[in-house]
Formats: sequence, C-alpha cells, structure tokens
Amino acid sequence: MATNWWELQILCEPNLEESIFWRLDDFGCRGMASEKKGKSYWIRAYSPQAEFDYLDLAALGLLLRQDAIMMGLPKPIVKWNILDDEDWSSSWKSHWQPQEIGDRFLVCPEWLEPPTGSDRLLLRLDPGAAFGTGTHQTTQLCLEALEMRLGYQPEHQVIADIGCGSGILSIGALLLGAKQAFGVDTDILAIEASNSNRDLNGIDAEKLQVTKGSIENLGEMYSEGFDGIVCNILAEIIIELIPDLAAIAKPNSWGILSGILIEQIKPIADTLEQNGWVIAALWKKDEWCCFNIRRAPEY
Repeated sequence: MATNWWELQILCEPNLEESIFWRLDDFGCRGMASEKKGKSYWIRAYSPQAEFDYLDLAALGLLLRQDAIMMGLPKPIVKWNILDDEDWSSSWKSHWQPQEIGDRFLVCPEWLEPPTGSDRLLLRLDPGAAFGTGTHQTTQLCLEALEMRLGYQPEHQVIADIGCGSGILSIGALLLGAKQAFGVDTDILAIEASNSNRDLNGIDAEKLQVTKGSIENLGEMYSEGFDGIVCNILAEIIIELIPDLAAIAKPNSWGILSGILIEQIKPIADTLEQNGWVIAALWKKDEWCCFNIRRAPEY
C-alpha cells in the first residue's frame, strides 16, 4: 500500500543545525538531509503522513523556534507539504550525488553508477532512515580521521562504533583494512541500515557486527578491548559517554569524536581530561569539530 509522506523544509542558521536534527529525530522523522544555502542551511526531513497531523507539525515548528530564541539566534523558517511514496523516494535520492571525502574515499549512493576511473575506496551507501550519508561535515571529519588512524597496520585494529547510524564509519574503517568493527545504535532502523550497507559493500557479517544498544553492549560483543573508538553523535550524549569509554578501551586505544560544535569544545575537552584521555588533534570544518584522542599514559 502506498504511503504519503510529510516533507519538512527548514531554513536556518548554521549553529541551529545540530539542535534541529535532534528535534527531528526525537519527533520521529525517517530521513533527514541538509545542504548549504548561502550563509544558511536548508534541512529536509520526511515522516509518514499517517503518524502526524497539522497540529503535530505546528507544535514541532514552535519547538524549533523556541530553541532558536533560547540560543539567541534568528528563528528558522519552517514549511511542510505532502509527497506520495514515489515522490518522497525521488526527492530524497535526487539531492545526493557521489562525493570524494578525504584522500581515499568515494561515497556513492546505491542507486547510482559509481564514477569510472577512480582509484579511491568505493563506499556504497543507502542510509534509509539512518544518519550518515557522508554529506555532513561531522561524518567527513570522522572518515578523514580514520584515514590517518588506520594508515599503519590497520589489519590489527578492532573498531567500536558508538551510534553507528548507516554504518558508514564502520564500513569506512573496514575498507581501510581494519580487522573487525562492532557497532551499536539505539535506533533499530540504524541497525537495519548498517546491516544492509554491510552487505551492499560485500563485507562479511563476521567482520561487521551491529546490535541495538549503547556502549555497555559493546563490551558484551567484544571483551578484549577496542583499539579504536568512533562516535559521531550529539555533544551532550558524548559527554555522558566519556566516563564509560575506558571500560571498552585498551591502554593504548585511540578515539574519534564528532557531532560537536566549536562552542562545545571546552566542556568536551574538560570531560576527556578528567577521564584519562589526551587530545591528540582537533580538526574543524565550518562550525563543526572532531576530536582525535588517545589514552593518557598514566591510565
């Protein structure tokens, strides 16, 4: 049976992007994407029409405007309209093209033919309703950081992926030569997307294992300690997780943390230092940043 979809279109200040993505995810949107429009961001999100009515959307719009007021930023412009099932699929897919990321990756949508003549690592992806297409700055920063971390003897590295989303970071690590990757996410749709993209890239199920849950489940999946930990989620959640990272880490483990705005650097840095982690490098792209960390010697 065909499904009609709400398409939400939000024009906002760049610094509102993270909070809007959080609101949309909490609201129940099944697919989200953003792109630059001059000095602003244009965010699109999709939800089944049957699950929400006009009053729900009006309440969401009010929350988005209230968030902006609390942050002292201009209120976003929020609009919505209805698409049928076929139009929703076309609209979502038409905005995403193959993209070179870092020095080695070429991320290509599953429904497009990959460009010919490239010697880059081809990462095929259909994110479905999960976060992680490679278009967002935080995902790009994490993939670039993985290139650096897995540049030497990657075949000995076992990776933990907290908030795996579409599985893009785990798959990227394995394409770079990592031995194995384990992912967790609290959203069952992300688990389905990760498994689907694993198969799409011809990766053995034993090499990439994902399950619904959070950091405590990673220790149950692999008890020997992880060589590398990647985490691309909201800064507020990262702060909550940092005290538990040591439980799944080796003495010489490294980590890549993103989903962090530049103005959120200090609380993240303070929490890392208090919990035995050293900031090896801090990379920035637009208003977003990525922490490259390692265990402190005394820990």
